[in-house]
Amino acid sequence: MKSFSDIREQSKPSGKVVYDKKQNRIPVKITKDSKGYTAYIDGDRLDTYKSEKDAKKGIDFAIKELT
Repeated sequence: MKSFSDIREQSKPSGKVVYDKKQNRIPVKITKDSKGYTAYIDGDRLDTYKSEKDAKKGIDFAIKELT
């Protein structure tokens, strides 16, 4: 059975951090890995995109819809 710390470690961003800022007091991060650019909002994985520009647009859209 998986422990809480094992599950928590799996959800951490892997790869090189390309973009790390706060938008509307919400921490956002974009990492680059072998599959593409993965966007994170407040530590939660949003989606994987082909380019960094698309990831930024996805983050902007998600924050706009959620707030």
